[in-house]
Amino acid sequence: MIDKLMQKMTIIIISFILVIPVIHVYAQENDVTVDVGSLKVRSGPGLTYNVIGSVEQNDKLTVIGKENDWLQINYGDKNGWVASWYTKSKAIEFTNKQIVSKANKLNVRKEASLSSAVIGQLQEGDQFIALKSEGEWIEIAFNDQKGWVHSEYVSIVEQTKEEREPEITTQGDMFVVSVDILNVRAKPDLSSKQIGQVEKNQAFEILEKNHNWVQIKLKNGKKGWVYSFYGNFTEQPKSAVKSATSNETIKILYNGTNLRSESTTSSEVVARADAGEAFTVIEKVNDWYKIELANKTTAFVASWVVSTNDTNPITSEKPKESRKKGTLDGLTLVIDAGHGGNDRGTTGALGTDEKDITLLTAELLSTKLKAAGANVIMTRESDVYVDLRKRVSISHQNAADAFISLHYDAIENNSVRGLTTYYMYDYQKELATYVHKELNDMVSLKDRGTQPGNYLILRENKQNAILIELGYLSNANEERQVTTEKYREQATHGIYNGIIKYFDSQLEK
Repeated sequence: MIDKLMQKMTIIIISFILVIPVIHVYAQENDVTVDVGSLKVRSGPGLTYNVIGSVEQNDKLTVIGKENDWLQINYGDKNGWVASWYTKSKAIEFTNKQIVSKANKLNVRKEASLSSAVIGQLQEGDQFIALKSEGEWIEIAFNDQKGWVHSEYVSIVEQTKEEREPEITTQGDMFVVSVDILNVRAKPDLSSKQIGQVEKNQAFEILEKNHNWVQIKLKNGKKGWVYSFYGNFTEQPKSAVKSATSNETIKILYNGTNLRSESTTSSEVVARADAGEAFTVIEKVNDWYKIELANKTTAFVASWVVSTNDTNPITSEKPKESRKKGTLDGLTLVIDAGHGGNDRGTTGALGTDEKDITLLTAELLSTKLKAAGANVIMTRESDVYVDLRKRVSISHQNAADAFISLHYDAIENNSVRGLTTYYMYDYQKELATYVHKELNDMVSLKDRGTQPGNYLILRENKQNAILIELGYLSNANEERQVTTEKYREQATHGIYNGIIKYFDSQLEK
């Protein structure tokens, strides 16, 4: 009898042990919310996989895996994949927490994405204040700025009393929120009851200070406490938030322009406006205008899709100038040298920084295009960081006839090599085809063809835009070839020929 009882106990214990890994896996799941009207669910992590269904805006999805920018989710009785850039995850604030790097050369990025610019690196054991987490990313206070690290490579620990940031010494009678959403609490303590929330760029009079907390007065009259690290102190509202003059208006440049609930491209679209519509500006928030709509509600519109009463309107319809075949007279071309500044891009097997050779290539291409009569605009002319959305803005504001982004590729498999030209939309495909053919004819790299590529500078670009990967720096032999003056001369001549032939073909239409 005792033996049978022991056998049963042993089976129960073994079963419990076997269940533990399953519980652990599910503990690692996190939810995201669909951020577009309808999002396709695919059988694999990429646009080439079959569509197996769709999910709707605000649907909550349980993430069970990730590959690059794709999320694996539970979808009915099976699993599917969705594009992460069409979802959003809930941010979790930290107080008195810090991260400890578990790896050497851990990249700190400008945004919570593997494709975002690298603004620095951590070494194993480095410690920095943890601000908040979003999905698999953690925002940290990094060298007088904010950056993101992947949670897989750090540990989160409590700060000791000595490590915590010093008591508030900044002078100013106004507190301006610097994060998207900040909780307001009844007492200056993280465990205290939440009584409300405030949003980015809102300014409040400071009633009292208590160590690293400030007391503010909300619009409903309630008083509450916010953690001071998530804002800035000033005598007046932060300069990024500018009050509009009584006669300041903006005019929409493009049909179907999104008007959003907040000053970010990931926020909800509350309305759309067409070219020529004018709105009164309430205030300027960084690169966005807060405007008043006809129904007296408010919305935000990006500054790069409008003109103000201080500038001449820019339209995509430019006066047609007579142009002969073989020339680029009257055309505006934007040449985008990938990466720059803190964003080195990829580093080759032999130590080449991508940002350096993209600029050399762009300068050479620019010279050839100008000689053919084009008005050439460079997104950067030196080793400086330029935000991706700013690059797109340059394309829009100059009504570019073509936007050419130059890059050099890399992948973990160092045997991969070749040349690829990417486009996003059908109206970009023809330019990609012409340029890639002529480029491929001029250089001796493996032809990887033209492909759809979901890059921000293509996805957000209303102009005719392509992105060219001019070879793999991760392949040592190819790195030696593509970093030579001879290769840059051949490659830029091929791109030049492709642009000429593309615009010549347009004269015949």
